[in-house]
Formats: sequence, structure tokens, C-alpha cells
Amino acid sequence: MNWKNTRFLVTGGAGFLGSFVMDQLKAKGAEAVTAPTIDEIDLTDTLSVRRLMADSKPEVIIHLAARVAGIGANQKFPAEFFYENLMMGTNILHESYKAGVKKVVAIGTVCSYPKEPKSTPFKEDEIWDGYPEETNAAYGLSKKMLLVQSHAYRQQYGFNSVVLMPVNLYGPRDNFNLETSHVIPAFIIKCLDATENGKPEVVMWGDGSPTREFLYIEDAARGILMAVERYDEDLPVNLGSGQEIRIKDLIDKMAKILGYTGKITWDTSKPNGQPRRLLDISRAKEKFGFSAEVSLDDGLRRTIDWYLAKRGKRTGA
Repeated sequence: MNWKNTRFLVTGGAGFLGSFVMDQLKAKGAEAVTAPTIDEIDLTDTLSVRRLMADSKPEVIIHLAARVAGIGANQKFPAEFFYENLMMGTNILHESYKAGVKKVVAIGTVCSYPKEPKSTPFKEDEIWDGYPEETNAAYGLSKKMLLVQSHAYRQQYGFNSVVLMPVNLYGPRDNFNLETSHVIPAFIIKCLDATENGKPEVVMWGDGSPTREFLYIEDAARGILMAVERYDEDLPVNLGSGQEIRIKDLIDKMAKILGYTGKITWDTSKPNGQPRRLLDISRAKEKFGFSAEVSLDDGLRRTIDWYLAKRGKRTGA
């Protein structure tokens, strides 16, 4: 790919994942990159998206924009998560086809997989074998429609769109808002708060038994750009690390890195979420040569170090 002379549109370019994709696009020499912020464009509005296509004239679109949050927010706002994610994906794919865009790479989610898949690791071909875990089903199903639309437009119009299915992402620049964050930033916040304010315990949701797979954010961005350059097929592709860990073990690992020796209490009145998450990552390796490079231990240390440095600057420490 001629990165320098290709016109890119990146939705969600100011977000967590998007900021790293933008960094790596710049490192590859891409110059014609449009990345509107949420204040500049409403991707749920068809006319706004149509104007965006006309103004930016993209050749390649990387669709990262999404409304995402943890279990609590998904339970509280399921209608908004469903509508906004569905409309963003629908508008981007339809209007990009109409505008003559050469390729769209859209980002789905591990939340689209069945609550109890037939096998673990989750294989892409089994994504239709059941209903998603209930606490984030609305979000998971809205993103799952990317697969349907992508396949339909390829079948009828020969439109080149690709859907990638990443696992839970983490790293520097993550969402550290306790009301909407995922488990890694949530524990970091709670742990530091307990230490600094003399609280006797840190309370986490569920019982700690579910397993998760985490992909470091820079690895995720690299995988996406590898697919942009090398992958043009209809099959969805998982992006993951291949490392599975129990939430309880994850919390213990982070507590050790943070030097936290206080009590960790599990609030079993709160939901666990999906019992197990681990993706089959062989297709990404086979189709475009992607495999994760950053281990969970190294990624957690980088994330914690970044947050401590950022927090120190904010407080003047």
C-alpha cells in the first residue's frame, strides 16, 4: 500500500484505539488522513455521514467509532448502545459504498460471540451459534450486524469491506472513568484510591471466576493496519493475544505490580459477565501475519506506569 498517497478516513480517531491507529498511520507516512471528532460529526445521522464522504473523499475507511463501556453502563443504557452502534456501522458501510470507497475495515467485538460457544477458543465460524451474554447483548448484536451488512454488500455490489473482532483491549490512554471503565482501569483507580485514603478494602464486581483475554492497544492498532494492507476477504477475523486469565488472577497480578497489600472483596450481587472469553487467533496469523507481541505482564506495567505518570502531572506531584 502507498500509505503516503492514500486518502484515509478514520472514525473514532480521537478515541482510545483510534489514537494509536492514528499514531501508526503517521509512522507509516500517511498524510491524507481525516479523523473527525464526535463534536464535528454525528455518525448516527445519514446526511452527516454523506457530507463527510463528499468532503473527505476517502479511498480507505477504518471504522473504529463505537459507544463502549463496562457491564454497568451496558446494563443501564442498552437501547443507546444498540441504536448508536448499529446506526454508525450501517451509515458508514452504506455511504462508503455509494461514495465509491475502495475498502472499509470495520471493528466488531468479542461481545458478539455466544454466551456459551460450542468450543473455546472461539472460532469465527461459530459466531452465529448462540445469543450473546445478556449484560452486553445489545452492544454485541449491534456490532454483529457489521458482519451481515459487510457480507451483503460484498455479495451484491462486490464491495470490499472487512470486519475484525478484537478481544478486550487495554493500555495507556484507556478510559479511567470509574463509572464507565473496564476491569483493568477500574481496579487501578480503586486500588490507588484505597491506598491514598486509607480504605480497608477494594471491592470488585462478581466473584472473579470468569476468564478473559486481553490485547495490548498497540498490538491491536498494528493488527488493524496489517489487515488494511493485506486482507481483502469476506471472512471475519479475530484479533487477540491467545492468553487467557481468570479475573481474580488478573486482579492479584495488578495488585502485585501496584504494591497493594490490602483486602480485595468480591461483590457477588454484581454480574460476572460472560463466563469465559478466549479467541482462536489462527486466522489472523494465516491471512495477514498478525500475532501479539506484548505480553500481559509487560502491558499491565506499561499501562500502570502511564497512568501514574499522567496522574502525577495532573496533581502536580
